[in-house]
Amino acid sequence: MRKIECELAIAGGGPAGMASAIGAADMGLSDIIVIERDDHLGGILNQCIHNGFGLHFFNEDLTGPEYAERFISEIKRRFIKYLLRTMVIELKDDKCLIAVSPNGLVEIKPRALVLAMGCRERTRGATRIPGYRPAGVMTAGTAQRYINIEGYLPGKEIIILGSGDIGMIMARRLHLEGCVVKGVVEIGNFAGGLTRNYVQCIEDYDIPLYLGHTITNILGEERVEAVEITPINADGIPDSSKKFIETCDTLLLSVGLIPENELSRQANILLDPITGGPLLDQYFQTSLSGVFAAGNVAQVFDLVDHVSDSGKKAGENAALYLRGEIPPWGKETASVIPGEGVRCVMPQKLTENCQGKLNFYLRASTHRRMVLLDFSASDNRIIYSEKINIVRPPEMINIAIENVDITPSGKYYFTIKEEYL
Repeated sequence: MRKIECELAIAGGGPAGMASAIGAADMGLSDIIVIERDDHLGGILNQCIHNGFGLHFFNEDLTGPEYAERFISEIKRRFIKYLLRTMVIELKDDKCLIAVSPNGLVEIKPRALVLAMGCRERTRGATRIPGYRPAGVMTAGTAQRYINIEGYLPGKEIIILGSGDIGMIMARRLHLEGCVVKGVVEIGNFAGGLTRNYVQCIEDYDIPLYLGHTITNILGEERVEAVEITPINADGIPDSSKKFIETCDTLLLSVGLIPENELSRQANILLDPITGGPLLDQYFQTSLSGVFAAGNVAQVFDLVDHVSDSGKKAGENAALYLRGEIPPWGKETASVIPGEGVRCVMPQKLTENCQGKLNFYLRASTHRRMVLLDFSASDNRIIYSEKINIVRPPEMINIAIENVDITPSGKYYFTIKEEYL
């Protein structure tokens, strides 16, 4: 087994991993290794040929490959080492990694580690759709790879379950390729992705969107022939009396993303049951001191710009950890808790050293207009308050708060409530 020792290892060479490496390098760290399982750096960006990337991070409108190339160029300019076609299969609680590569097993022993493995799509097995098991059922991301990387069209008559961003983007992509997109079926009462994707991908192309509906059966033996679409009643139960059949030869699933945290579980890192990612402090440090997490492995972000931003911060903090300039996890830790109107928040923990700017990423639990967002202590003391015109669960809220005075082991809450005029 080949053995490597380094100051910082980064598991994942997508936008979060590359930004972490660059952030650490810019803090003066030179002994960095990025580990990527694919043939190229860039992760999922390589198959996202649509534009809309980089509007916040670079102030430019880029395609996925263009966005990735910006970071790849910076990685090479800084002479940061990276291993391709190398997949981490084990993480031990001493931060030791075991990876498999074309040349066999590799043991990597870093002093600090950034987890940047991203996320994966929920499959049909996770959604428990009844019916036959024919060909033509796949995730929207798989279909995207078939078209944009492999050059294959997955079908001609398409139904998409779920109106997440990738589902809506694929509706437009397939329409432009000449397919008949017969509808996007969404169980909720609003589109599950960004507003701009709804407008640009669904509204602009007159693609039918069935809100408050779900698919209750898949018909077909060798290949998908049709699906059964059923509306959801006021109690959240499919109303079979109003179901209807829509023919198709392909069903794409865009029903959510799951942070890739098998490695985190191996190392007994504490996970947030709501986000599915590790519990983090304000330095993006996990419950295993010296192990940081960034991007979609921490929680599923709405924009790749936010993924890169979290990666950059995690890399910078990993460098500070190696210098002994940030405290380890668990020393005088306070909790940040999602309160009324807030589904999840990150970071979930705060150490005693909270000088400077604290960045929080939140998601609202429901659609609301004209609301007050408060950050308060358990004694009801308001630390920060902001008026927000509209909040939507698919769109992340990014809040920066200066110089928070934290009580060790205290509890702090984010709430969204009290509509204002």
